[in-house]
Amino acid sequence: MTIIDADGLIMGRLASTVAKKLLAGEQIDIINAEKAVISGSKYSTLREYDVTMQIGKPEFGPYFPKRPDRILKRTVRGMLPYKRARGKDAMGRLKVYVGVPMEFKDKESIQIVDASMDRLSSNKYLRLGDLSKKLGAKF
Repeated sequence: MTIIDADGLIMGRLASTVAKKLLAGEQIDIINAEKAVISGSKYSTLREYDVTMQIGKPEFGPYFPKRPDRILKRTVRGMLPYKRARGKDAMGRLKVYVGVPMEFKDKESIQIVDASMDRLSSNKYLRLGDLSKKLGAKF
């Protein structure tokens, strides 16, 4: 089992790395999902997510999550063949948490260097927790 701390990691790069590891058969737990970062300007990111939330109808969908752990999990799902058996098995091996649960307090987590926000040249980014609060999530 691999524990990944999402604090200060770029969400898309984190999701692609996690998707590759899941398809390789690893069990992955992601903690601190609300501290992941979405690169780009805050205004355009909020506008894009708001437009995505307005698609469909409450009766029919598509449904888009508001909570940070579910947004991150759906991002990983988009990088997997989730309609096929191996993609469903891979999604079953992924767990995403807001904060750090008690069972992971003493365990060591890894950081993914390729997904670090240090590679961003500007300060244009938005934390996933802030995005969730703007979308109306209560966590």
